[in-house]
Amino acid sequence: MTVAIDPAEVEFSAVRAQGPGGQNVNKVSNAVQARFDIEASSLPPYVKARLRALRDGRITDAGVIVLKAQNARSLERNREDALARLQALVDAASVVVPVRRATRPTLGSQRRRLEGKTRAGQVKALRGKVRD
Repeated sequence: MTVAIDPAEVEFSAVRAQGPGGQNVNKVSNAVQARFDIEASSLPPYVKARLRALRDGRITDAGVIVLKAQNARSLERNREDALARLQALVDAASVVVPVRRATRPTLGSQRRRLEGKTRAGQVKALRGKVRD
């Protein structure tokens, strides 16, 4: 189940970019800094808890995700990139991994394992020196 992010909940601000832009990079603020408050969002509680539990340097102690996008030369494309990366982070946190339950090995698999060990032992036993 994918959880969509409402773009209205993301605060965008334009900052100076470090990447491509030629001479324009020194004059125009084309990079985007996106700030997303986890607690104030409309995400389901389990997604909020999983996002807070992530060990990610982009999440502040106050529970705000801060992303900087500066790959493109236009402000709008950087804004879309930041929103897509935020959506990918939320999608990764919303996936619930099923709990693995331990099972016992089958009788056939136990026999195959022991037969393999016996065969390997016989091969090693035959590696001794040859006597006349």
